[in-house]
Amino acid sequence: MKILLLEDDTLLHEIIEEFLEELKYEVISTYDGQEAYELIFEQHFDLLILDVNVPSINGFDLLKSLKENSMDIPTIFITSLHTTKDMETGFNVGADDYIRKPFHLSELKLRIDNIKRLRKIESQEIEKINDSILYSYASKIIYISEEKTQLSKTEAKVFEYLLKHSNKAVSIEEIALNNWVYDETPTDTTIRTYIKNLRKILGKDSIINIKGIGYKFDLNT
Repeated sequence: MKILLLEDDTLLHEIIEEFLEELKYEVISTYDGQEAYELIFEQHFDLLILDVNVPSINGFDLLKSLKENSMDIPTIFITSLHTTKDMETGFNVGADDYIRKPFHLSELKLRIDNIKRLRKIESQEIEKINDSILYSYASKIIYISEEKTQLSKTEAKVFEYLLKHSNKAVSIEEIALNNWVYDETPTDTTIRTYIKNLRKILGKDSIINIKGIGYKFDLNT
C-alpha cells in the first residue's frame, strides 16, 4: 500500500513517516501542497494523509481540485483545525476521515485500517457481488456458479474500479486517472477492450453504457 504524506511540521512529519514505514507501508512524503499535487499526478497512491495548513496549496483546496479532476483517492485530513465547521469543510471537499491534532498514532492506524476495509484496499476477502457472482481481490478471480475466470492485472484494475463505484457511472478518463500514472495510461480504446472482455465474462448487460458519460456496473444483473 502506497501512501502520500503531506505534513509541514518537521517533527510530526518524521514521527508519522517512521510509524507508517514500521507498518510496512510505502511512504512518499512532502512538506508542500503544490509538490503533493504534482506527485499525485506523477505516481499512483492508495491513500492520502493531508495536513491542511501547508505551503502553496492548503489541504482542503488540494483535495477539492483532485475531486474536480475526477481523482478519487481515499483521504485522511490530519489538522489542528478543531471546529465543527472545519470538519464539515473537510468532508464536503471529499475526505474519508478527519483527525484533529494532537492524536495518538494508534488512532491513525485504526482510521487507516477502517478505510482499507471500507474501500477494499489490500483486501484478501472474497466478495459476494450478487447471488451468482463472487470475486477474490487477492487472486483476481471471478467466480460465476461453478466456473472461475482469472483476470489479468489490468482487467482487474478496471473491474475493481467499476465494482467499487457501482452506484454511479464512471468515464473512461476517470478509470484511467485513478488507476494509472500519466505516462503509463492505456488508450481509451484499450480500456474499452478490457470492458468488452469483462462483459463476456459477466454477461453483456452487466456493464451498462451510459451515453455521453461512461459505464456503470449493474450489481443486479
